[in-house]
Amino acid sequence: MTHTFSTVDVAVPGGDLRVGAWDVDGQPDAPTALLIHGVTASHRSWPLVAAHLPDVRLVAPDLRGRGRSNEVAGPAGMATHAADLVRVLDHFDVSSAVVVGHSMGAFVSVVLADLFPERVERLVLVDGGLPLEIPDGLSSDEIVSFLLGPAAERLAMTFPSVEAYLDHWRTHPAFADHWSAAVTDYFAYDLVGSEPALRPSTRYGVMSDDTVDLNTGQTIVDAVSGLRHPTRFLTAPRGLLDQTPGLYSPSRVAELMAALPAVRHTEIADTNHYTITLSEAGAGATAAVVLEELAAAPRVASQA
Repeated sequence: MTHTFSTVDVAVPGGDLRVGAWDVDGQPDAPTALLIHGVTASHRSWPLVAAHLPDVRLVAPDLRGRGRSNEVAGPAGMATHAADLVRVLDHFDVSSAVVVGHSMGAFVSVVLADLFPERVERLVLVDGGLPLEIPDGLSSDEIVSFLLGPAAERLAMTFPSVEAYLDHWRTHPAFADHWSAAVTDYFAYDLVGSEPALRPSTRYGVMSDDTVDLNTGQTIVDAVSGLRHPTRFLTAPRGLLDQTPGLYSPSRVAELMAALPAVRHTEIADTNHYTITLSEAGAGATAAVVLEELAAAPRVASQA
């Protein structure tokens, strides 16, 4: 099978979310997976994963404050994003789905499953979703800097052209050996405004509020402690700057798996926090897990 890609705007409180959809040609009732991007990303995180899932309808929004949803007004936070996603599922007439979240999107996925359990069949958490290790006593800005570093700092920058922004990222250690047409599209889509003052689309305030919420808010604590959906936890051995350890150190993974024995962990070898979805190898390995979870989700399969 093959996909036809399109975008649609879905109304949520405060505006419209831009949503990317990969529909399976000739199969309007194909099983559906909901894909949720990371903290400064967009639905363009997912094309390489989509290419490995030709028999699956994929729905991937730009979360409020990002991409072409960056002007959506109102508060952010994991619970707000989860409520937005229910509206996205309703728009596509999806009663329940396998939910795949990367980075912050994995935290949103866990909260979606907690607050709206009937809308989620199974979870695939991609380098996110379970509590991170952060030092005590950090301010909001310090939490953002500790976790995101240059990824957050760029939000205050402007660029004279698309090519200048791409050059900024071509030298980034995470992409040194993994630049591709999909990565080019991912970063080109990120820009808003006009030359010579193009800027990343993610709004810093929304990103900061979300980052603090997912690390210090009670919403995540409650969602993880109440986790009851079948869950896969995928980690990258390297981090945002291609450094080791990654976002989750081996010792942290061991602690989490001891506390959450029902969660199944898989390390996606030779990936970093970006390339776990934005490289051929990472996307293929991630998609393989999604296929396993779709096959094990009877209600999703029965929708096909």
